[in-house]
Amino acid sequence: MSSELPDTAVPLGIADPVQKARAELKAALAAIEHKANLPKRAVIATDRASREARAYARRNPTGAAAAAVGVAVAVGAVVWGVARLIAR
Repeated sequence: MSSELPDTAVPLGIADPVQKARAELKAALAAIEHKANLPKRAVIATDRASREARAYARRNPTGAAAAAVGVAVAVGAVVWGVARLIAR
């Protein structure tokens, strides 16, 4: 287990009020950046989803193929529907 604190944590035992305020501000800004960094969060979520999909495909190749066909049909239906609405 690592003894290093995450960026969003304030270390305990800071006696100087100025140093404590700086540490709290630094942690708050790090938490805001972590929460607001949508591109980074999207990359993490995409990586996690792709790992889970690969694991599912290894466990159940038939189900994964059926899911891929289902997704392709759904996307095709949405694109067809949008194109039809635009054409009218």
